[in-house]
Formats: sequence, structure tokens, C-alpha cells
Amino acid sequence: MATQVNRPRPGSAPDIVTPALIGAAVIRQEAQALLSLADAVGDSFGSAAQVLASCRGRIVVTGLGKSGHIGRKISSTLASTGSPSFFLHAAEAGHGDLGMLSENDVLLALSNSGETAELRPIIARALQLNVPVIAIASRPRSFLVNAANFPLLLPDVTEACPHGTAPTSSTTMMLALGDALAIAAMRVRGTTIADIARFHPAGSIGNRLAPVETLLRPRARLPLVGPDAMLSDAIVEMTSAGRGAVCVVDDAGLLVGIITDGDIRRSIDKVHVSRCGDVMNVEPLTIREGRTREDAYHVMHDNRITVLVVVARDNDRKPLGIIHIHDLELIA
Repeated sequence: MATQVNRPRPGSAPDIVTPALIGAAVIRQEAQALLSLADAVGDSFGSAAQVLASCRGRIVVTGLGKSGHIGRKISSTLASTGSPSFFLHAAEAGHGDLGMLSENDVLLALSNSGETAELRPIIARALQLNVPVIAIASRPRSFLVNAANFPLLLPDVTEACPHGTAPTSSTTMMLALGDALAIAAMRVRGTTIADIARFHPAGSIGNRLAPVETLLRPRARLPLVGPDAMLSDAIVEMTSAGRGAVCVVDDAGLLVGIITDGDIRRSIDKVHVSRCGDVMNVEPLTIREGRTREDAYHVMHDNRITVLVVVARDNDRKPLGIIHIHDLELIA
């Protein structure tokens, strides 16, 4: 229900309605609309998600006004989750942009009323091309719903506006339904975390999902010692590499242990008499190349370690490099 400010009765104190209370009421109303939408999801949604996942062309999203703004975001979400998509402006479509729609595409059209006049040429072109039409609207007898192959109806709820007119609850439901379609199609399509990383090479997402081997210094020498080397040799090797640890390898170059600067400090009185095999951790934690930087952060954070050995994808005993927790500070 929309928040109302009642007129005070003569001789009574006026009700106090603060902006914070109004804001909370709007959010609760829109949250209730989303719960109603969740209850309305059915077979037509599942069919629409399957069509999106199997699209051989691109998913063309269109709408006008607030529905158009929501459509742009839905299109972006589809593209970033493995379903190639772009937004077609409904008003521009009738002035030549209909050429963007092709036979292998899927059309996703948004209109709360279902009667947006600018959508008619787009729907007509989709029918000519035999392009599947998914519609998101709130009126079951509207033009758009009747023309769609897969109509997705929004529940009949009141807009979260004192006059019940400004698109609020309806656009919130549209956005949520678009997100739901994108994620359902992503799951059906089998989009992997590696795919997501390729779609998001920049920003915080790109930083988190980048392969862990991208943290290795290209020309850095991997600090290595044999188990029979003196602990003092490990100190020299560790210091020259500046990684805070040294890998202990056998004659074949395969990892058999690790010595960290903490291990050195704990054995400082035995530096000139101990061998690396006597001090090393024989079960070092490692991470395979191809895993993400975020994976590396969680391994280090959960195990309270500051260095981690990156090993080859096809051999978890072949060391490629050492990363430090400081390399991952932007993940936290």
C-alpha cells in the first residue's frame, strides 16, 4: 500500500511521516510485488528461458520509456552471462533500425501496458522473419501479449507512488524477471566461470576472475632449492626472489616441499647445520593454473598463509611460481 499522509483532526497532533519512513514503505511495497512475481513464474517462463539459451543469433531487447531503460540493463545482463544481446530502441526501429533484427534472433519486448505503439512495427517484422517473441507486460489482453509466442505476465500490483502512476513496482518486476531469464538461460546454456571471466576482463570482476597465473611475474626467477641444500642456501634463494618462500624440488624439478620466511625464523639457530629437507613443509598448499585469483585469495585467507605455490594445470607437482597475499589485496 502507498504511504498516505492523513489530515490531522481538529485539536489533534499531525501524523509525522518522515522521508525515511516513506522510503521504507516503498521498498516494502516493491518487495511484495517481487514476491507476487515469484509466485507467478510458470511454464511459459521455462519455455522462454529455453528459447533464449538456444538462440543461434542474438537476443534483441526492445522497449520504450522506463521499459526501455530496464530493457537496456536486461540486454547487458544477458550479454554478460553468455547470451549475445543488444538493445533496439523502439522509436528508432521504425526509422531504419529494423534491419538489426534477423532470422536467427529472438525478440524480447517490454511494455507494462502491452500497447506501446512503437512496438507494432517491430512485432510485425519479427512475425515476418519467424523470430520468436518473448513479451513482458501486465495486461493479458493487450496487443503485445496476444502477439507473443511466450508471454510473461506481470502480477497486477499498485505502483509504489502516492498516485499509483510512476513506473516503480512494475519496472522493478520487469528488471527482476529479466535477471531471472538471463540466469536461467545461463544455466541452461552451461556458461562457465571461465566464460564469465572472458566477458569481464576489466574492473573488480575481472580482477577477481582472472587466472591466478596472471599474478606471476613474467621474468621473475622461481626460487628453488633441493632437499639436500643447506638452509642458508634457501635464505639466499628466497632473498633474491623476494617472494617470502622457496620451493623445494627433487632432481626432476617436482615439488616436494616449501620453506617460508616463518620456517626460517623458527629454525634460525640451525641455519648453518640444517638441510632444507629437515625444515620444509612436506605438504605445501598449492593452486593449479587456470583457477581464479579469487580462489587463491580464499585458499590463503582460510588457511592463514601468506604465500601460495602455483602449479601446472596438468601436474600438481610442477611449480610455476609463488604468489603473495599482497598480490591479492584488491580481492578482499
